[in-house]
Amino acid sequence: MLVSAADGDRLSDTVQEDIPCRQRGADPEGSAVASSKNAERDAREARDRLRRYNARQSVHSLQVTRRRRDNVVAIVSVVVIAALATFTQVFYFTAGPGMPAPTVSPSPSSSASAEKNVGPVPAKTIAKGRAWTGTLALNTVMLGISLDGAKAPQATSVFIDLAKKSFYTTTGATCHRLTNGDSFKLIQCGSVDGKGAGGAGFSFGPLENVPTDGVYPAGTIAMARGDSAYSQSSQFFITYADTKLPSTTGGYTIFGSVTRGLPAFVSQIADGGVTASAQSTTDGTPVIPTKITQLTVQ
Repeated sequence: MLVSAADGDRLSDTVQEDIPCRQRGADPEGSAVASSKNAERDAREARDRLRRYNARQSVHSLQVTRRRRDNVVAIVSVVVIAALATFTQVFYFTAGPGMPAPTVSPSPSSSASAEKNVGPVPAKTIAKGRAWTGTLALNTVMLGISLDGAKAPQATSVFIDLAKKSFYTTTGATCHRLTNGDSFKLIQCGSVDGKGAGGAGFSFGPLENVPTDGVYPAGTIAMARGDSAYSQSSQFFITYADTKLPSTTGGYTIFGSVTRGLPAFVSQIADGGVTASAQSTTDGTPVIPTKITQLTVQ
């Protein structure tokens, strides 16, 4: 079939118009690829969002757990501190001056008659009813001492026995208490734990050589105790100035005195002061740690 020139021109125009139409039209395969890529991108972003969310949740859960743990630790710490404070207050003043004691009446009460020595109390005959002399070193301060086995045979015997067994220079060496009140100046030593609790495994009485006026002159060596007159053991105190203790508490057994060296003790130890606490600023542990470094009796 022959095509005229005019028909050829019209066919050429039709072909020219069809080609651009195919180029501009949608390609099914290209559309599917684009859709697949979009889906992968959306899925990846969704995974990223989930991962970030889970990370935030993990951090939040960890923070909550830590807060709970910190709260528990804080509560336990408060309970422990309160318990230790209570324990310290109970035992800090269980022996020594300053503790109330039963009122002493002219005739023994039923409770007093029931009191007795407990444990292996050294025999009161050890003191032999005589005076003893010796030296007592607190840190580097050397004190001369005299013990009265005639007026306080039981307390003196206990002190001599413990001294010869080296109790005061080992287990009971720490002087845990110092006071510097206006009329209440002493140092206390001889506890088992070095903090004021415990004795040497026994307790004894009765009280001996107690001043009726409650005055303990500078240099007095006396037995510390708790409420009972039969709670004396290894703890003792030394006054470094005239000290007034209430006579209504029953008093304390005086069994010796410092004969020399007291001024050195005052300047080198007592003047260092007391470690203040919530309970007192004049009664506590010595600022200068103090121990019995030497003790001899003869």
